[in-house]
This record gives sequence, C-alpha cells and structure tokens, in this order.
Amino acid sequence: MSDSSPLPPVRLHPEAELARDALSTPLLSRAVRLARWAGSETRVDAGGGLVEEQLPMATEALGLTGDDAAAFASEAWRVAVDTGLVEVVDEEEGTVGVGEDLALLTGGSPHDVLAVWLAALETVLADASVPDIDDLVEAVDEGGGIDFSSLDWNPEAEAEFLDGVLGNLYLLTVSEDGPGDGTVPLPALAASMIVPSDMGEPTNDVLEQVSDAMMRLDDQFRLLAPVGLVDFQPVDEALMADADEEPAAPIDDTDVSRYGMVRLTPLGLYGLRARLLEAGIEAPAVGDLADKGADALLDGTSTFPPAAAQAETEQWLARREPLAAARELLAAARGSDAGAPLRRLRCQQALSLVGPEAGPALREVLDDAELGGLARVWLTEHGAPDVPAPSEAMVFWLTIDTVAAQLAAEGNSEELRGLVEGLAEQHGGFFAAAWRVEHPATADVLEAMGRLHPDKRVAKEARKAAFKARSQHGG
Repeated sequence: MSDSSPLPPVRLHPEAELARDALSTPLLSRAVRLARWAGSETRVDAGGGLVEEQLPMATEALGLTGDDAAAFASEAWRVAVDTGLVEVVDEEEGTVGVGEDLALLTGGSPHDVLAVWLAALETVLADASVPDIDDLVEAVDEGGGIDFSSLDWNPEAEAEFLDGVLGNLYLLTVSEDGPGDGTVPLPALAASMIVPSDMGEPTNDVLEQVSDAMMRLDDQFRLLAPVGLVDFQPVDEALMADADEEPAAPIDDTDVSRYGMVRLTPLGLYGLRARLLEAGIEAPAVGDLADKGADALLDGTSTFPPAAAQAETEQWLARREPLAAARELLAAARGSDAGAPLRRLRCQQALSLVGPEAGPALREVLDDAELGGLARVWLTEHGAPDVPAPSEAMVFWLTIDTVAAQLAAEGNSEELRGLVEGLAEQHGGFFAAAWRVEHPATADVLEAMGRLHPDKRVAKEARKAAFKARSQHGG
C-alpha cells in the first residue's frame, strides 16, 4: 500500500443503498437509539462516557442482555458522542443534549448519513488499536495507573499494522484476480503483513509471528464487524483451547475456515476508499470518469484492468449519443506521445461497445494516418459496405501501434508473446519492412519482439531491424 501507483478501481454501490446499510449496522443503530433516549437526567463523566449508574438504563433502552451488554452500550454511547449525535452541554454538571448531526440521519442526504458513519468508523478503528482490556487490567500498577511499558504496546505501530491489513484486504478485494465478494482466510491476511515476499519456506519464528498476528486480527475484526466494515467468521474457539483439554468435537485441520474468514462489505469498501483518499492515496472508483471528456477516459482507463475499463467506459457511453461519443473518442485518440498507442487501444475497445450509429464518425477518419486502420477494422467488423482496403504502410503502422499498446498495457505477457510469434510467422518479410515504419515506437516494438520471440534466429532479425529503425530516426 506504500506504492504510489494507483489502485485498481473499486465498484461502489449507490450512496443511497450504502446509507441504508450504514443506518442498519448494529453499532450506529444503537448509537442513534441512545441519542434519542438521552434526556435531561442523563449524566456523563469527564471523558464524555455514561456514568456507571446509568449504564443499566442504557442497556435496557437498547434491549441488551448478557455479560457484554454494558460494554456494548458503553461503546454505542461513545460513538454517539464522537459522531455528534449527542453533545455534552455542561462538562462540570455532566449534562448532555441532542447533537446537530442526529437530524442528518433522517433529514440529510445519503452522503450526510455516510459522513456520520465514517466518523463512527474512526472511533471503532481507534478502539481496535487499543490493547485487550485484560492486558490493561494486568498492567495496572500499585498506584492505580497503567504501566504502558509492560504492555509492549506502541499505539502508532498498532494503528499502522491495522491500516496495513485493511489496505491489503482492500487491494485483494478490488483486484480482478482477487476474491471479489468472497472471503479471505485470516492466516493469509496475517501472512501478507509478516512474511517477506521473497521468502520461500517461512521459518518457525515467522510462522509464530503470523499466528500471533492472526489472533490480534481475530480480536480486531470482532470489533469492526458491528460497525459494518467487514463480515467476519471468527477463529474457532476449539483452536484456542489448552493443549491438554479434550476437544468437544473432532477437529478438521484441513478446514481453513476454522482459522477465521473475513470480507469487506460494500459499506466497508466505501469506508476504506474514503480513508485512502483522505491519506492522499489514489483510489479510483468506477464511474469517476463518466462526466469527464474522452481524453480523461482514455488516459484514466489506461491502467485499469480489462473488466474495470469496460465498466467505466460503459458508464461514460451511457451519458452520450453514440455518434457524438465516437467522434469525441477518435479525437482524443490522436497523438504521437508515448501514451498514444494505449489511448488508441482503449478507443478501439470503447468503440466496440458502440452500435452502427457511430459509423459516420469512423468513415470520417478513413484517410487519417493514425486512425484509418482502426476505423477500417471497426467498419469491417460491423458489416459496413464499401470499406476501402488499407495500404501496406497503414497495415504495418497499425501493427506497430497495436504491439506498442499491448506492451504498455501488459508488459511482456504470454498473450503478447503469442502475438509476436504470429506476426513473424504470417509475414515472412515483416522485419525487413517494419523498421521503415514512421511510428515513434517502431524501434521499441522491434526490440521487444526480439526479447519475446523464442526463435533465436527470428529474435536476432528483430534486433537488427530495431537497430536500423533507431539509425533511421537518429536514435
């Protein structure tokens, strides 16, 4: 997550739907109920928390029972105060009143509701980085204070660790080869923070660190689930039993789900993206470019994975008339800069989503040196009549442009390797002609073909052609 490159774009649910999800989360809904319950008799301590004698009334108002009822009520009250649903009127008297933000949850926009939820999320994330209450009790010294040095606890390191875990979970979720809506095993998430990427077989020490991190995350995700950030299946309690205790039921060591499973909710994706943006990290969302020009669309989707690029383009096209959209896309695809080939590839992919109404725009650029080739391809694929055959020069130019775009999009991929092999095989004199192509990327493309082609003789021919191309252009 420290990489400055943009993250893959996330597909967010509509804000109205997310706002409804936020209002129905256990923690925020409890905070709202307590904000409405509070009255002139409600009293808080110096930290804004409910005084001890009022906790039973708060738990009753929430309909909570059991050993954790008071803790749940206390947490909900703290969220109500931190989010502005309740405000402390007189600190000396400990009186409270209705906060201004409570009205936003019924009379505000979905964005207003989500802003309140984000404030609640920050409260819970701060709590999740605090040591376990049992550890705090053990750390109380003789004078009644807390000996923080005995806790081996660094607040900044704890918050950074949790942010890193959530960042990795976000990246896994938005990546096209990730689990998507599926769950992630807790050990894998813990290992993503502990095990070095270049480590082969983890050492026993590293595995122990992963196990410790997994148990920390189990505690933290239990806290984060009620605010709606994650859906979480905790670690099986039987796994934490003492070694000399007999398990209540047979244990299946191959069932990875018993070690905890987690996934970001749609609301959680929204919340983490908001935090990433706040931290200055580029975290695009599908739909961000829908109201921008074609130049922004083609440049913006240049780094998107294929499915995300198509989803973004579909939203962009949905707001425009097909013919006008085609003309705008073609105009934005022109250029001789390094990014131009990939823009033309994205343009070609966008035009494949447009119907025959775009035909006139493609005919208008048939004689264009940069666009004439892709225009002929589009018209032919759409069954248009009277499409003029391309010149040999145009065919070679389009080939160089296409390979340059694939290089920019995918690097030395297997798909590109297959394309290179196919070109050399289909055109016996390809390299003899290709080095003469007046395209800024000709030499780079030929050098790449020399790297990628498995046949040493063909690869050498490609490198010689690249040298000629550079010499021709004074490179």
